[in-house]
Amino acid sequence: MTEQKFSFPNGEISSCIFGQSFNDFINSLHEHYFIVTDENIYHSNQQRFNKDKTIVIPAGETTKNQKTVDAVINELLLRDADKSSWLIGVGGGVVTDVSGYAASVFKRGMPLVLFPTSVLSMVDAALGGKNGVDVGMYKNMVGTVYQPKFIVYDFEFLNSLPEEEWINGFAEIIKHACIRDQELFVQLKETSLFDYRSNPEMLVSLIKRNVEIKMDIVTHDEFEKSDRKLLNFGHTIGHAIEKLHQIPHGYAIAVGMIAACTLSEKINGLHFEESKQVAELLSRYHLPVDLETDHDQVFDILKRDKKRMGNDIHFVLLDKIGEAHAEPVSLDFLKQHLKDLV
Repeated sequence: MTEQKFSFPNGEISSCIFGQSFNDFINSLHEHYFIVTDENIYHSNQQRFNKDKTIVIPAGETTKNQKTVDAVINELLLRDADKSSWLIGVGGGVVTDVSGYAASVFKRGMPLVLFPTSVLSMVDAALGGKNGVDVGMYKNMVGTVYQPKFIVYDFEFLNSLPEEEWINGFAEIIKHACIRDQELFVQLKETSLFDYRSNPEMLVSLIKRNVEIKMDIVTHDEFEKSDRKLLNFGHTIGHAIEKLHQIPHGYAIAVGMIAACTLSEKINGLHFEESKQVAELLSRYHLPVDLETDHDQVFDILKRDKKRMGNDIHFVLLDKIGEAHAEPVSLDFLKQHLKDLV
């Protein structure tokens, strides 16, 4: 077991604990905790949960809304939780978002612990304190920034992870390589999904590296004033596609990264060969690089993106693999070129 602490400018500390058993951690808290998880995680690991301490929510992206947060808060009230009770989110991105949001507003804040159970949540969703819920077709329109005290990695949860969810998580790993780590990009080109699934030491090393990349960014820019914007690479168009087509987050972000690369060629002079390398790497990890869609509907969702400022949306563009920047792109330009991007 290893622990790495990350400090924010306001003095807050989030600790990432790698390799601690879920039950050992829970036992250390005695009685002062409540767990939020989804029905899939609960039924796959029922022997690990105390039923009286566990709030089970439906699984899936459609659960990520204000109604679910309200249901969690009502359960906390019924079970006599107070400000000193720990709220522990155990699951993927939906659970970590809902848990983080509920913890941040329940009695104006209760201590939060996250146990990410998917690759995607381990390298992205559980990190950085963003807790958002969807409003209809629109992603993460309501939420808070609230840091967990601990993010605990019990890698045994990955044993029951379906292959689709492994693929889903590698989109965010590839994103980190594109915006910040050329060496990681090369490493991914030389390995495969099978390599990481079959070699636990290699997988843990990869996850730690991605944790360091993201936490280095968010501890310097917690509220997305500068470099944290880079973590949106592929997400602007990707979020629109995700909601429109109801496909997994990572799959949509993969298509969004290709769109962002194409936009980078048009605006930023990114060399076509660099875009080609990104597409080849996504395909290597079984992620999609295009799809048929209704461009008018995609644009309608884009117009309501939370990164919109007036007639512009801040887009993350690649300078080259391993380096990126954010800049405003006009909605008129996007509408004109959307069919070229997706």
